[in-house]
Amino acid sequence: MKTNSVINSIQPGNSGPLEVDEVINCFRNRWQSTYDVQLVVRSKRLYFQVMWAYLEQQSFPKTKETYIADLQNVVEVVNRLGVSAEVRDWLWNTPKRPRLGKAISLHLKATQALEEFVL
Repeated sequence: MKTNSVINSIQPGNSGPLEVDEVINCFRNRWQSTYDVQLVVRSKRLYFQVMWAYLEQQSFPKTKETYIADLQNVVEVVNRLGVSAEVRDWLWNTPKRPRLGKAISLHLKATQALEEFVL
């Protein structure tokens, strides 16, 4: 049984830093799969993308350890840019779902830190 602190840490509305376990729990609760994520820069805009490939897939190219390390790197950038609340809210509330050949994307709003990152 989950305690209130654990439930609050994986639900939208938490304003603290995003955590790897929180993202994994969100994916498993919403879509029953542990999807890959990446940050993509296009035309001086940064996007947080949830890819269609997932850890439980036989053809997934990463080991669990590599997946977690890569996710940790993405989460760290999200937190340093100060957009963790925006990403958290989107992950829990987007009506879209990743599907074969199609990622889902969140355009991260410009902040001073983000503008420096994209340059």
